[in-house]
Amino acid sequence: MKLGADSSSIDVRFDHTIIPATDATASAKFFAEIFGLPAPVKAGFFQQVRLTDGRIFDFAEPGVDFPGQHFAFLVNDHTFDRVVGLLAEWERDFWADPQRQHPGEVNHTHGGRGVYFLDPAGHYLEALTARYDGTSLD
Repeated sequence: MKLGADSSSIDVRFDHTIIPATDATASAKFFAEIFGLPAPVKAGFFQQVRLTDGRIFDFAEPGVDFPGQHFAFLVNDHTFDRVVGLLAEWERDFWADPQRQHPGEVNHTHGGRGVYFLDPAGHYLEALTARYDGTSLD
């Protein structure tokens, strides 16, 4: 299946990334559920979660220690409200800032809202409704 309309032009698109996890199934399930995405699908060594734009997060257990990474997701207001609501319902810590100085709060910067939280593997996730330049999905 060909995605690009003109094969003579340069076309580079981000497709997938591997997310290390101590428990790939638990991390993939958490990620899909918190963002309201379809349930993970087993694909070889991976638990795959497909984002709404078609990109894929492949959760895998590397068998070695790994540092937590930061992943930021631009979401609409409905999804943001879902994320914060589930974090509160599940009694999971969240912060308005990456330094974790404002627990249980969301920020209102760049013309939108933002929140930071940890996934089961220790990755630092961010949901934001506006990018730093003020652009948003709405």
